[in-house]
Amino acid sequence: MTAMTTRTAGGPGAYGAPGAAGGPGVPGDAQSPAAAGAGASQSAGRRAHELLRTGFGLLGPRHGRHTLSADDLDTLALPIGDDGVVIGVDAEGQPAVLGLNRPTPYDVVLIGGLWTAQVFALRAAATGARVAVETGRAQAWTQMVHAMGGGQNGLAVYDVGRVPPQGASAGTPVLVVRDCGMRPPRGRVVSGPWQSVLTLLPYLSPVAPRLLRQARLVGVQRISPDEAGELGRTMGLPRADVDSLPTLADGITLWCSDRDRQYVMTQPTDAEVGLLGTPRRMD
Repeated sequence: MTAMTTRTAGGPGAYGAPGAAGGPGVPGDAQSPAAAGAGASQSAGRRAHELLRTGFGLLGPRHGRHTLSADDLDTLALPIGDDGVVIGVDAEGQPAVLGLNRPTPYDVVLIGGLWTAQVFALRAAATGARVAVETGRAQAWTQMVHAMGGGQNGLAVYDVGRVPPQGASAGTPVLVVRDCGMRPPRGRVVSGPWQSVLTLLPYLSPVAPRLLRQARLVGVQRISPDEAGELGRTMGLPRADVDSLPTLADGITLWCSDRDRQYVMTQPTDAEVGLLGTPRRMD
């Protein structure tokens, strides 16, 4: 049976050889290599624990701090644009974006062609909004509905006066497109939080003044000189805009809000051309 010995201070010496403090084994004022290593490990452990406790974590590579003086803050330029539907490009060729998904009611009136309204609906659905179309000519929207999966992918068509409550919310915003002819009746489903309404008028009609007064945004495509004059008086348009409205090319819309006016050209994608054809004012 083999005896096992351990090495302790004042006990058996190194490798089991007898020795006493100050004796031939280990000098009394020196530590063995193992004891020195144990002491260093304990010291490092205490230092790491202290660093963790004070929030500095483990030590790693040193890098220069990313700092910016207060005077340099104005030099920052962040590429952040509006959030919404790209309805075309402006006169400088920059994207014109319309934010439809809003926490407040938003009414839009478009005096123009069906083609533009359908592109509008397609792009709104592509942003994640549900689109409900109220129309008296469902056949004009049939191809579009089929292309989008038979109404399962965000677009549904209803007869005039038959649009059910849509249950709009921040997570499921809604766009209601009212394609109800020259004299659209008052809608059962109106604009509200996260639910915008786009009313399409093929021409300036007797109900247009009422709709224009309640609209937050108005789009005008090519109309006759008489209609342009009447619209100019109703909306207070400058003479240059009144004169330009009868000459607008297909696909160009003058969008007017309370504080701004902008000419926008809607450029269709290849998929939109394949589905709806090229831009046109007349249906």
